[in-house]
Parts: sequence; C-alpha cells; structure tokens
Amino acid sequence: MSKFNPSKLSATYLPPATQFKPVDERKYTLTHSDETGDLFLTIGYCYDTGAINPKIRDEVLAEWVPQMGQYVLKGKVYISGGEFDEQFSKIRYMIFKKELNLALTAIVYGDKLFYSNYPWLLDSPIYIQFESIFPQYHQLVYFGTPRQYLTAAIQQSVS
Repeated sequence: MSKFNPSKLSATYLPPATQFKPVDERKYTLTHSDETGDLFLTIGYCYDTGAINPKIRDEVLAEWVPQMGQYVLKGKVYISGGEFDEQFSKIRYMIFKKELNLALTAIVYGDKLFYSNYPWLLDSPIYIQFESIFPQYHQLVYFGTPRQYLTAAIQQSVS
C-alpha cells in the first residue's frame, strides 16, 4: 500500500460547502496524478465531475448519508460497466482494494477540521461499493471508521 503523505494532498471546497457544513449530502471526489502521486480532494454538495477522467475512471467518490439513525460514509469506485473485459476488471478491482486505505485516509485527513465540529462522525461506518457488471467484483465492503484513518494519518506524520 502506498504511504499517505499530507504534503501530496490538495483539498478544495466547492461553495457553499465549507469546513463546517453541510453534513447531509456532503460529497467527496478524490482523484490523483499517476505522474506526481499528488492527490486531489474536492468537498461539496455535488461530485466534482470535471475532475473525473472518463477514460480511466480511477476516482473514489463518497458521501455522508443518514441510515437507520446514524450517518454512514458511503463510497463507490467504478470497476466496469462493460467497456473492460473480465481480466482487466479483475486488475482494476485489485488495484482499488489495495489503494483504498490511502484514498480513505486522504478523504478523512483532507476534511479533518470537519470532524472537530462533528466528532461523533469519527466512529461512523465506511462502506465502499465496487461497481461492476461482473458479479465477483460488484461488492459492498466495510472499510472501518474515519477515526482509524485519521489516527493513522496523524501517527504517520508525527513519526
């Protein structure tokens, strides 16, 4: 797994979203540069579709949604809608599974001031939907809580 480096992360808020609001429908778009390793996080009421490369579709999307009396951070990654064969879909799936810890760390760390106003969200579950036409790669997977990723990022930056 790639190690999280806070200096490689750039976070942008799409107004009217701020570091403090909203909780409902707060959306995250995470993209990256293969050349530099830089991570780009956009936080807003909508996804930053302009940042998504429609040819490679390697973004991670997530949003806060109320579910059964609590908030859940629900994310999704795009594996295949039929344009990739099964073997390439498997490769995409394995890469996403390997890199999701880094991506989730970037999403949580990039919005860390938000958690100072909503500390109870630190213990909310994170679920990622892998979207694929191939059933073996179309899965909903539990990925822990924001607290795990924030704690790990802070410990990495201190050591």
